[in-house]
Amino acid sequence: MRPLFRCSFLLLALALAGCGEQAPRFDSAEPGEALSGGSTTVNRSDHNAFSMPSANLAPTRRLDFSVGNSFFRSPWVIAPATTTARDGLGPLFNTNACQNCHIKDGRGHPADAQAANAVSMLVRVSQPASSEEHAAMLERLGNRPDPVYGAQLQDMSIPGVAPEARIRLEYTYSSVTFADGTEVELRTPQLKIDPLGYGPFHPDTEFSARIAPPMIGLGLLEAIAPADILALADPDDRNGDGISGRPNLVWNEETGQVELGRFGWKAGLPTLNQQNAQAFAIDMGLTNRIFPHDDCTEAQIDCRRAINGGELEVSDNILAAVLFYTRNLGVPMRRKVDDPQVLAGKGLFHQAGCQRCHTPQFTTAADAAEPELASQVIRPYTDLLLHDMGEGLADNRGEFQATGREWRTAPLWGIGLTEAVSGHTQFLHDGRARSLLEAILWHGGEAEAARQQVLGFDAQQRAALLAFLESL
Repeated sequence: MRPLFRCSFLLLALALAGCGEQAPRFDSAEPGEALSGGSTTVNRSDHNAFSMPSANLAPTRRLDFSVGNSFFRSPWVIAPATTTARDGLGPLFNTNACQNCHIKDGRGHPADAQAANAVSMLVRVSQPASSEEHAAMLERLGNRPDPVYGAQLQDMSIPGVAPEARIRLEYTYSSVTFADGTEVELRTPQLKIDPLGYGPFHPDTEFSARIAPPMIGLGLLEAIAPADILALADPDDRNGDGISGRPNLVWNEETGQVELGRFGWKAGLPTLNQQNAQAFAIDMGLTNRIFPHDDCTEAQIDCRRAINGGELEVSDNILAAVLFYTRNLGVPMRRKVDDPQVLAGKGLFHQAGCQRCHTPQFTTAADAAEPELASQVIRPYTDLLLHDMGEGLADNRGEFQATGREWRTAPLWGIGLTEAVSGHTQFLHDGRARSLLEAILWHGGEAEAARQQVLGFDAQQRAALLAFLESL
């Protein structure tokens, strides 16, 4: 490690200590730092690293985990079928199994220009709501669905029903130059939606392309006390650090109340159960108690007339099994936490101010929904708050309190295993970044200052920063 690194890290540690915060260690790993999920942490770093049960799950509870896994992995079929527990797919859908999007429980990828179906990428659609509609409707729906195409484009369908569209991405390219002259190419996606199955879009239709996020640690994120998340919010930037994270307040379909959003790219869902139920209903056209209707609109006559798998195609028992599975997918152990280059990169991460949004550590609540998830010291590197990420990343589509420029801080745990698990390194909400370095360079808005810091890093510093991220 160069003396300059040591000096800057020492000054940073002293500054943090002066603010009353516990200073992170940059000369050695912190106690328990490798255990990203506390006692739930999984010691696995291969292609199955995201598919393991929490390490502290008892053998009898692992049987329940396996049951949930079977419903998560197995394909659903068109009704009527002899497999009555798994029929009712569609009429419109994006995939026939959860695992097809969350490949190996990991990250999806953007739609290939030559592929017939997007599979692990979806496109949300909506229209701007009028001021009269805003308060009454958006409190519950988050946005105004398209009257013809609904809330999400489904590019697959059962026989006799036309799919809504073919979805793919094309790109234009530009470059960013570091202070030392190194250039990095960035690609900007353009969404291509054709042919359309139900006529043209309204001119004001809004679109948001999103790849499936990793499934690890979701139960731990749900177990963080709301007060601990809200304590990090600073919507008016009263401390003057340029970061103004704020919570998304969203509708809980089960309680009938507005609550803190945690899940989804814009934190548009309050609970893991609601996220799972919505995915069943919209991604696969499978109705359930929380979402008793699929995404067929009044304009889609054949869709509305199609045979279904019963009034509720996903039973409460299946929903509960999938909930247990998704709550207890373990977070992999970090690697090389004591490596000098990784420690140097950790210091640079803090020096750039990345930790102001990617909050390193929480302790989960003692009354977590599952006992294995309670009172765990976890290191997810997220604050679960919304941040303005600048015009470059904007999808210009709101979602409850989130604006078209805001995104929830993505958790970073496990990000270094993306290639091992998912077979690619495509990051951000639409997979535009082909490397972690590209992902950093897309940060703007509240993260612009951190981006400028990174643009000033030389090759050795960039390598250290990436080594740290890849250790997570």
